[in-house]
Amino acid sequence: MNNTIDCRGLKCPKPVIKTKNYFDKLAEGEAVVIVDNEVAKINIVKLAESNGLKSEVTQVEELFHIRVIKNQCPHSSIKLENEKLTIVVSSDKLGTGDDKLGIVLMKSYIFALSESDIIPQNMLFLNGGVKLTVQGSEVLESLNKLKNRGVSIASCGTCLDFYDVKNKLLIGEVSNMYTIIEKMNSADKTIKL
Repeated sequence: MNNTIDCRGLKCPKPVIKTKNYFDKLAEGEAVVIVDNEVAKINIVKLAESNGLKSEVTQVEELFHIRVIKNQCPHSSIKLENEKLTIVVSSDKLGTGDDKLGIVLMKSYIFALSESDIIPQNMLFLNGGVKLTVQGSEVLESLNKLKNRGVSIASCGTCLDFYDVKNKLLIGEVSNMYTIIEKMNSADKTIKL
């Protein structure tokens, strides 16, 4: 079976997620992934390598055609177990530097997290991070997907009040610092963004 996964025009991380989702449904098989930029090509090849898949790249004019092959192997059915992971989001931007880039990166991060096999038990939103859980946020769809997969989402009440957005909260619950600290302390691993 040879299928085509057309990822032309898709921004990071969508080509990787589209390819991953395709191969997650197969015990074995192959597909040709078409991308239109070098970064997407590199990311698809890295995805293949990290998942034990074979890949071959050919360039056709401005496009990269990546043939990805999945052979059935004994370890392919091993499921990754979730650690008790908590992610603390303290800004509506990811990283420091340009704010516009930081907003794009945060949107991309939360989307990729919502598509990931391993998800956190808790997502805690503090300070400017609460802006991601309220009306007008560009990540509500991804956060809703995470919530539907069992992720507990909580926003700091003091922070919601500070930004005067408590009445605009659309996802998760209003929390307090004591509960936030309890969730962080009981986690096996905490990641702060």
